[in-house]
Amino acid sequence: MDKPNVILICADEWRGDALGAEGHPYVQTPHLDEMAGKGARFRHAYSATPTCVPARVALFTGQSQERHGRVGYQEGVNFNDVHPVTLQGEFRKAGYQTQTIGKLHVYPERSRVGFDDVILHDGFLHFARKEHKRDFKFFDDYVPWLRRQPGVTADEEYFDHGAGCNSTVARPWDKAERLHPTSWTGSQAVEWLYRRDPTRPFFLYLSFHRPHPPYDPPAWAMDMYVDLPAFKRRLGDWEHHYESVRTDGNHQLAFGKLSEAVTHRARAGYYGLMTQIDFQLMRLVEALNEFGLADNTVLAFTSDHGEMLGDHDFYRKSVGYEGSARVPLIVCPAPNDEAALRGAVVDEVVELRDVMPTLLDLAGVPVPESCDGKSLARFVRSAAGESPEPWREWLHGEHVYFGQSLQWVTDGHTKYLWASAWGTEELFNLDDDPEEMHNLAPLPEHTELLALWKGRLIADLTDREEGFVHDGELVTGVPVTTILAHARARMAG
Repeated sequence: MDKPNVILICADEWRGDALGAEGHPYVQTPHLDEMAGKGARFRHAYSATPTCVPARVALFTGQSQERHGRVGYQEGVNFNDVHPVTLQGEFRKAGYQTQTIGKLHVYPERSRVGFDDVILHDGFLHFARKEHKRDFKFFDDYVPWLRRQPGVTADEEYFDHGAGCNSTVARPWDKAERLHPTSWTGSQAVEWLYRRDPTRPFFLYLSFHRPHPPYDPPAWAMDMYVDLPAFKRRLGDWEHHYESVRTDGNHQLAFGKLSEAVTHRARAGYYGLMTQIDFQLMRLVEALNEFGLADNTVLAFTSDHGEMLGDHDFYRKSVGYEGSARVPLIVCPAPNDEAALRGAVVDEVVELRDVMPTLLDLAGVPVPESCDGKSLARFVRSAAGESPEPWREWLHGEHVYFGQSLQWVTDGHTKYLWASAWGTEELFNLDDDPEEMHNLAPLPEHTELLALWKGRLIADLTDREEGFVHDGELVTGVPVTTILAHARARMAG
């Protein structure tokens, strides 16, 4: 069999529970649900560093944050200096044509980082807009394209409607739907199929900026969700841990109280963007069929992180709670793969660093030693011979946020969280309490379970440069950094 084509689809800020196939009560994603039925859906997939930049580092390198060194959000770090071995680079070495379309979010913005070519739209990046004095041609392909379209002005752009890129303000898209960044991304993918090299297999990274804010779907997509049952604010018994960072009423808040009506409308915009992307994916699948490529193409769908969307008074991402850290993951082997398992639902805990070895494995491309992620091929294809090594017992996630490191460990069924400055602890039984309402950490009947999971975090943090562990105990108040020393050393040359 010829080497398969591989398409990795990444949507920005898509919660792991927001799929029809996951049983979500409102979100309509019929085409992603169909994809899940033809492949494997991973119920406990996580982004170990849940913001755009470090999550994409994990996705592109197949590495944990301990290995790639990016433990917080920081712009302006030269990707090639720090992360020389990439998923796309390994496909390229194996003879694949490699292409990215949409959001890449690396620096410098025009870096190809292993791709043969880049068609770029990262969304509203404050860093790039300031550095390049709003000259979009240096860092964006969508806006120059937009300004060439009939009926638009010479200074048209994606911020004309004033809905912010980290805001809960929601409104319908202000231009024709074909001009929306999501539609543009889908159109560019179909157009690229005409221009690809027909003599080589391809790896396409198709990356949608949405449903990341601005919450600006076409009117029809927002209308699907504005009449849902009203959003109701719900709190557990632990949110008081965050009172010192509360900013009630701020439309760009990370933690605080907003009007339920505002959050309700934000939710409609968010869900509407998801359905719009789902429709574009159907467009892509039909194009693959028409080009005669579908039977020999591997499809995977995931996100860099989720969105709290008002859960526990949190908005945006960066925290270790389910709305932020859990992501969708669907892996669909090529239809002509006779060993593929169809409609599998996988219960093991997985993370973004597992995507690189999985896709290389499914394509028959060697996995580089730099990866510490694990191939998921065992879960999507029937395997003969010896049983593979046991799967991981838990994963470790973290992110620098609120001036400290927010640490967590989970197996998808139990989760323990610790804040490095405050020393606060939460322990959740995710099977009984999937919405993380009840903190078990203070309860004496859960002392042994707390000790087990706290011990797992201590094991992961022992010998870390920050000094989170001393004499086998967690230490609060130590200074934190967004980039670990070995990554800084690469940057210094």
